[in-house]
Amino acid sequence: QVQLVESGGGLVQPGGSLRLSCAASRSIGSINVMGWYRQAPGKQRELVATITRGGSTNYAGSVEGRFTISRDNAKNTVYLQMNSLKPDDTAVYSCNVENLLGGRFWGQGTQVTVSS
Repeated sequence: QVQLVESGGGLVQPGGSLRLSCAASRSIGSINVMGWYRQAPGKQRELVATITRGGSTNYAGSVEGRFTISRDNAKNTVYLQMNSLKPDDTAVYSCNVENLLGGRFWGQGTQVTVSS
């Protein structure tokens, strides 16, 4: 049973933009926090951004001012708009969702490569 479906990754030149989307199935239940994490080769997974049901956001310092997280509660979907991308942003980006019962769910990950 597919619960999180991500899309929007790809190859982009430095300075370019990408928009990631993650749609959660209704089987997850009522969602509290939605977020994006990333893992670069040889590095630990790190938080990129989170957004609560009420719209409060939190960003990693390395992306603040360049990335914007948003969500559509009616569609159970979270977005990550990434602007001014840098080679250091290259990673597998994964969606994470936490429901009101404390259950956490992960997407399969989508590759983002920033290179000229």
